[in-house]
Amino acid sequence: MKATGIVRKFDENGRFVLPMELRKKLRLNTQNDAVEIFVDEDMIILRKYEPSCIFCGDMEDLRDLKDKKICRKCANKINILFED
Repeated sequence: MKATGIVRKFDENGRFVLPMELRKKLRLNTQNDAVEIFVDEDMIILRKYEPSCIFCGDMEDLRDLKDKKICRKCANKINILFED
C-alpha cells in the first residue's frame, strides 16, 4: 500500500471529500461512478466499484438478476442444473 500524504478532516455530518487527484487516478469522474468500501482491522479501503458476476467474478456479458449481476456463462450453468 502506498501513502499519499493527503489528510482530510470530517465535516459536522461525518463526511469528507475524496481529493480530485485520487478521483482522477481511479477514473471516478461521473455521478454514475461509485466506490466499494472495505474494512481490514484498523484500515478503511476504498476501491472503484466495477460490477461483476456474483458467482465467478467475471465482468463480461453481465445481466441483472434481482439487483445482482450474473454473467452469461453462470446463467447457462444454472439453466442446465434446473433442466429435466
